[in-house]
Amino acid sequence: MTAMTPGSNLPLNAVRVTVDVAAPVRLDVSGLLLAADGKVRSDADFIFYNQPSGPGVSYRSGGGTAPDSITVDTSAVPPGIERIVVTASPDAAGQSFQGVEPTATVRDADGGAVIASFTPPRLGTETALVVVEVYVRGGVWKVRAVGQGYANGLAGIATDFGVSVDEEPAAQAPVAAPTPAAPAPVTAPAPVASPVAAALFPSSTPPAPPAPPVAAAPAPGSGKVNLDKGRVSLQKNQTVSLVKGGRPLLSQVKMGLGWEPAYGGRDIDLDASVIAYGPQRNHIDSCYFGKLSILGGAIKHSGDNLTGEGAGDDEVIVVDLGRIPAEATGLLFTVNSFSGQKFSEVAKAYCRLIDAASGEELVRFDLTGAEPQTGVMMAKLVKQFSGEWEMTAIGDFVKSRTVRGMVKPGAQAL
Repeated sequence: MTAMTPGSNLPLNAVRVTVDVAAPVRLDVSGLLLAADGKVRSDADFIFYNQPSGPGVSYRSGGGTAPDSITVDTSAVPPGIERIVVTASPDAAGQSFQGVEPTATVRDADGGAVIASFTPPRLGTETALVVVEVYVRGGVWKVRAVGQGYANGLAGIATDFGVSVDEEPAAQAPVAAPTPAAPAPVTAPAPVASPVAAALFPSSTPPAPPAPPVAAAPAPGSGKVNLDKGRVSLQKNQTVSLVKGGRPLLSQVKMGLGWEPAYGGRDIDLDASVIAYGPQRNHIDSCYFGKLSILGGAIKHSGDNLTGEGAGDDEVIVVDLGRIPAEATGLLFTVNSFSGQKFSEVAKAYCRLIDAASGEELVRFDLTGAEPQTGVMMAKLVKQFSGEWEMTAIGDFVKSRTVRGMVKPGAQAL
């Protein structure tokens, strides 16, 4: 076995090799197939948990008890692919490689013999890492130790290697803020946004507590209710004022979003996000799996759930209403299908607002209808001139796999 150092390489004496990446913490490992220009040909060349196989390259999960691994069958790698880079990121939300020493072990995939090992030195704030690469030169396949870190997660790696992270929304002229009672306008479809090669952070939110009595929401057009009569169940376009006992709710709340796997039992990777806007519907920031805290920590994301399995909320966004800065007057909660599956294949999607201190469910919106799209605007919180916040159920579908493609239609929906 050869102990490699950064930049070193050696020829492979096996046609099929497996790269295990182990660490004291659980890691998510992925592989990218790169052409001569150093870019993927399409997002299908990104091999990871939710897309575990590609031409000549496959992913295997260790299930938390063994390392995740990438296997490369050099005889099956298509012409034009010159490198397969193996990446890793800590599984825990927001964790860096500080104090974590990952080791890549390159093995003969068939015989199991160890060919080489590599431990990248001097890691710190990096949240994702290109560990090694398997590449071809002059018809000979080799392995090189890399150890290049990224502070902006796997999305930074994806951008460097040509995976379509997102399209920047087109600039738009400021729009006058709507009055508090204005109904949401009809949402126009957004441009297609390609998937981000995201750091994958599973969520493990406990089951929801038993639901308190439900207060019926008013019929559309009949005005708003508050929280005085207990939990409010909203229908599309209905609004509830976050006022209880005559006082605006300005404490910490949780927006829990949940879904069930696609019909037929297939896992589905949905990503919950919140987009913050200013009074002119100007985009301030977005909180999602790749950016777990915004607005000085007033909004925090629980991390990414990859399958929708398990009881309770799949992803949770914590909002401290009393700490939201004055320039942020609108919050839009969205869900996107990272894997490209349509919402017509998703079962039982919902969102619910929870009192963070007591665990009491305050407002719930069940998405009863579905369209064959990859994004949905679930609900919005809008700050009124009086200082109170109002929650409105939206349930409008958008053609976008990622949060950035939701920014423009979200501004129209405020």
